[in-house]
Amino acid sequence: MTPTTTPTQADLTRSRRAALPDRIFWALCVGGGVLVLLILALILITTTRQAWPAFVQEGPGFVTTNAWVPNRGTFGALAFVYGTLVSSALALLFAVPVSIGIALFLTELAPRRLRGPVITVIDLLAAIPSVVFGLWGILVVAPAIVHIYRWIHALVDGVPVLGTVLGEPVSTGRGFMTAGLILAIMITPIITSISREVFSTVPVAEKHAALALGATRWEMIKGAVFPHSFGGLIGAVMLGLGRALGETIALALVFGASTQVVANLFASGNAMPAVIVQQWGEAGGMHRNALVGLGVVLFVMTVVVNYLARAIVRRAESRMRGATA
Repeated sequence: MTPTTTPTQADLTRSRRAALPDRIFWALCVGGGVLVLLILALILITTTRQAWPAFVQEGPGFVTTNAWVPNRGTFGALAFVYGTLVSSALALLFAVPVSIGIALFLTELAPRRLRGPVITVIDLLAAIPSVVFGLWGILVVAPAIVHIYRWIHALVDGVPVLGTVLGEPVSTGRGFMTAGLILAIMITPIITSISREVFSTVPVAEKHAALALGATRWEMIKGAVFPHSFGGLIGAVMLGLGRALGETIALALVFGASTQVVANLFASGNAMPAVIVQQWGEAGGMHRNALVGLGVVLFVMTVVVNYLARAIVRRAESRMRGATA
């Protein structure tokens, strides 16, 4: 028979001491998470309290009407909500394919000596201040691209739907499309950097297994890299979308500052963060409350978008687990 040993007091003391760092680390992690949630809750509560008079005055019309006339005390934010969503959607439309393509090139195709310089350039692009992008957009991009807008409109003029969506551009070139292009350039480094890190976590054995079975490089990427990286890619896109939704100075410069809901992507518009910056200095009373209300609406939109993204990731992962079971 094997003799049983009873732990001594010294052994128990050593065990407690060994577990102490883990307990401290766990407490710090939990405390940090709770602190972040508490700060977000306080931000929502305080801003909602400031915006409450405007919400009470306008009711649901605050987000369902587009009549924003501070001199008359009328505040309908629909045009700004629309501008924020459209410009962000255009930015994702342009940025996501380019970003994923760059990330795939860096992880799967690029020579080793080329990866370092390209990664450095991408990281430097992410560090450029937004006001620089805005100035470049208003001084260079908008005047130069308005001729391309006119050419595109001339091609599709009279075509159902396309003739409306790609309608007559404004003379300055500042509008939804230009805002979307500038935002796309701004969020491309963010999505690219995160996507590259996600692709680098794919097990090399899975890639080699796909190639050994006769798959082409694209088939290997589609069958091994993308399924393994789906959740991370959604996270990268959501971070880029968050940057696009909250961008302020660049949009204030290149959007055109028009309060309207139009299908024409070449027309001018405005976005919620840009309106806050443009009008905050001269706002007071109910006008200031309404501007704070725009911030609350933007905060809620961001939370809803992130929740939907998490739901999409969970559903896709459950489907993949069911397919492999």
